[in-house]
Amino acid sequence: MSHEVPRGLLLVISSPSGAGKTTLARRLAAEFALHFSVSFTTRRPRAGEVEGKDYGFVSDQRFDAMVAAGEFAEWAVVHGNRYGTSIAAVGQALTQGRDCLFDVDFQGGRQLRRQWPEDSVLCFILPPSMAELERRLRQRATDAPDVIERRLAMACEELEHYDEYDYLVVNDDLERAYGELRAVYVAARAARQRREGVARALLVEAAARRFPGP
Repeated sequence: MSHEVPRGLLLVISSPSGAGKTTLARRLAAEFALHFSVSFTTRRPRAGEVEGKDYGFVSDQRFDAMVAAGEFAEWAVVHGNRYGTSIAAVGQALTQGRDCLFDVDFQGGRQLRRQWPEDSVLCFILPPSMAELERRLRQRATDAPDVIERRLAMACEELEHYDEYDYLVVNDDLERAYGELRAVYVAARAARQRREGVARALLVEAAARRFPGP
């Protein structure tokens, strides 16, 4: 018996900067071999970031051209830089049954759900407190003090959009938070609308074999 290939799932993970979404997203992608969507961005690479793996780093002019050509499913300005997701790459992955993982802000999550409403599952990662969020941002020492202040101010705006998400995970303990995120993904994969193709195929097979009644 052959079943149709289930369409891929689009899992969106968002959070204020420093809440841990990237760490959690990469761990989930590694465990389940998810298609980690690589965004294009106009910001400069940070130490250790790799072109094509972490982001596609492009100039403002190139980004403008991609916007004009309608190449992005979503794009947004975050902390003064632009980020965008390729429509073609995501559409191809979903059609082939590959699950896509997005590490984007609330603007990106909103646009992705608008583009693929039936395929999207949105999860927001919350810090345990604003004090802890500030501590994490200062501890990682990758940004200047004024940038950290902007990130904290932006976090307040981002938190106002938590109600646009299907699931909320509090990252007060990394292992516990990962367990919850993992459970969200596994449950989403087993949702009825994602398994109806299998169920319908079984019904067709059962009818063809004409099993005797009870």
